[in-house]
Amino acid sequence: MRDLGLLDRVVACTKYCADVCPEVADGSRAVVPDSWTAKAQAILRSKPDLVIASVPYQLEAVGEILKAGVRFLGLAPRRLADIYGDILTIAAVMGVPEGGESVVSKMQADIDDIGRQCADQTRRLRVFCEEWGKPLIASQPWVAELVSQANGNFLGDAGKTISSEEILRAEPDVLIAAWCGGCGQLPGRCIPNASRGPRESGRLASCTQRRSEPACS
Repeated sequence: MRDLGLLDRVVACTKYCADVCPEVADGSRAVVPDSWTAKAQAILRSKPDLVIASVPYQLEAVGEILKAGVRFLGLAPRRLADIYGDILTIAAVMGVPEGGESVVSKMQADIDDIGRQCADQTRRLRVFCEEWGKPLIASQPWVAELVSQANGNFLGDAGKTISSEEILRAEPDVLIAAWCGGCGQLPGRCIPNASRGPRESGRLASCTQRRSEPACS
């Protein structure tokens, strides 16, 4: 919404929206539960015309959103193409389709630029990205696509469970913990344990923020 120039239309957001878009945390908007813990009353208090939410969903929370009786746009992107399509959908719903095309074009150009910068890398780093720790789950396909674009070798099956033993056997050079909504709660016992093996020099990059909440209420 910010990049579409429509931030003034946002009447409420989640704390995860505020993480990636600090402008919404100026006190003029309500902070409501996310699509995992949403409550109808909290949504209705902001009197939105449209609720936009993204994965992960909890059945009861989606029921609460629908109970609010407000138009609901639910997103579940898996690949970069899905993310681009979701941006175009939001832009079209908001009546600014050209703005959506501009945002997507810039994203694609930035990602292509990263690819050009990394194209001359003589060695492809082996990268494991963790989306969740209990059970261990590899990050989604769109993350794998970004790793590949940066000339990295994404380890594991994207979006699938994996054991710490399998991670060790894959001998990653880089370990990235990018929990979906779990920042500040990384237990330090999942990926870090895997790094105490034959490639103990592997780097651990803990997220400062990662949540699939591309839009706000």
